[in-house]
Amino acid sequence: MGMLPGFLGLLLLSPALLCIVESHVHYYDFVLREMNFTRLCSTKSMLVVNDSFPGPVIRVQKGDTVYVNVQNQGDYDLTIHWHGVHQPRNPWSDGPEYITQCPIEPGSNFTYEVIFSDEEGTLWWHAHSDWTRSSVHGAIVVMPLNETGFPFPEPDGEEIVVLGSWYLDDVNEVVAEALEDGDDTPRSDCYTINGQPGDFFACSNDSTHRWEVEYGKTYLLRMVNAAMNAELYFAIAEHNLTVVGMDGSYVKPIVTDFVMICPGQTMDILVTADQPLGRYYMAARQYDSVRPDVTDYDKSNVTAILEYKGNYTPPALPIFPSNLPTYEDLSSAVAFSSRILSLASTEHPINVPKNITTRMYITTEMNSIEFDNGTDERSGLASSLNNVSWVNPSTDVLLAYYRNMSGFYTSDFPDYPPSLFDFVAEDLPDDYVTTVQGTKVKVLEYNEEVEIVFQGTNVLDASEDHPMHMHGYNFYVVGKGFGNFDNETDPQVYNLVDPPKMNTVTVPKKGWVAIRFKASNPGKCLVLALSFGSTSQLGYELCDDSERWRHTRDEHAETTFILASM
Repeated sequence: MGMLPGFLGLLLLSPALLCIVESHVHYYDFVLREMNFTRLCSTKSMLVVNDSFPGPVIRVQKGDTVYVNVQNQGDYDLTIHWHGVHQPRNPWSDGPEYITQCPIEPGSNFTYEVIFSDEEGTLWWHAHSDWTRSSVHGAIVVMPLNETGFPFPEPDGEEIVVLGSWYLDDVNEVVAEALEDGDDTPRSDCYTINGQPGDFFACSNDSTHRWEVEYGKTYLLRMVNAAMNAELYFAIAEHNLTVVGMDGSYVKPIVTDFVMICPGQTMDILVTADQPLGRYYMAARQYDSVRPDVTDYDKSNVTAILEYKGNYTPPALPIFPSNLPTYEDLSSAVAFSSRILSLASTEHPINVPKNITTRMYITTEMNSIEFDNGTDERSGLASSLNNVSWVNPSTDVLLAYYRNMSGFYTSDFPDYPPSLFDFVAEDLPDDYVTTVQGTKVKVLEYNEEVEIVFQGTNVLDASEDHPMHMHGYNFYVVGKGFGNFDNETDPQVYNLVDPPKMNTVTVPKKGWVAIRFKASNPGKCLVLALSFGSTSQLGYELCDDSERWRHTRDEHAETTFILASM
């Protein structure tokens, strides 16, 4: 099929990177099993790693390597993805099921080799199999090299905040029923901070997460949005936040009284404890971008408490952040995201691709599909890219490539949508509703420079902000806007000087976003729409040789770019 593995890292052969720098090897054991957890006065069993929710933190220094032995003692097939880790020439350990490996079955284990390269800051890991990600996730901390340090004064301490989703029911069972019936996926019952909903909820006073700080000290707050599909506003009462990093890259400092973080993103935020001794709420709530008449989103306010050390009489209740934007505050979301720019310093340079040889225009849509659920023919919802909804093959694409196996994918993912129309119009006709299913990939040449414009659409009157993540790369967000992308005027206002360098970006409701990257990491690259999509039960009869092939390194000057809406 002419595909070669690539795209899981960025290898730059510059003198600076050829210097010998001491790196370290770390070993972790991840044991997956069901555990009972009680939230909102209700107890349920759910799958977690090492008996904790969220899971363990992986700590490394820039350039280190980690081996993680995953033992699946649970009831679900799954894989683990190292979100934001580039994995240079190491696609076998990236983790998306049926792309780089088949799932780890219950009762079996798999050892991942996680190779860190130029990442620096906060990243995260999570399950990459259906909705097991809701409870199987954790943070990754990548420290700078000793000789370089942070591009800001050394913090006095750090705090990790993982924002998550909580469901009263078994979310995997609910999702399976929804997919069988063709229904939408479930809404969370509340959000969590480090696994706890906060004391606005019943049975939660004693378990609310607390962060103790000392007056006058500055802390590095490492934030992960692990919520299933929700952009979240976050603020700390009476305290400024200084954003200094996103997605494992540094940004020009942003002083703000709130942040908006999309699902899959990470942020590094400096917080100085400079307020009167007391207790202050850290709070988050959903930013909802769907149409106003859809009101069944999660309206919970998740809280934790920042409390100062010292001798004082605390108030009866912590102070709540009055500046936290409301659920449907579009202007605040746009204003915040527009301030994000790469640091672009001498020590942390950027290299925006300017010799573009491949341009793609990709629509993100919610569509309708016809399917057989085993009992009868039904129609249901499915997400798509350029009107193609991804179907998992019966063995992983990477193995199929290396063994030269045909019939598992095709390399004909389209560069453009099948038809052009007013993508953001109201009440679009039914002609644009139905999608096609396929396992389609895009082949790119090694070191090719690529621009992709993701265009949001209003098919099914379902336009909303839509997060996109790229495996194996950071990309530059060179432009963003509302309406239909204009290929003559919009590129004229691209930011090619200091665009944000990210691995996850939001396609705005009824709008577009333009990204650029260089195809410099042979292997596989996967762009994922982190939203609802169809799934199916697939066999594993061709997966038993994956382990034998996983240490192969490919040196060919070609790569495969997989675009999937899942």
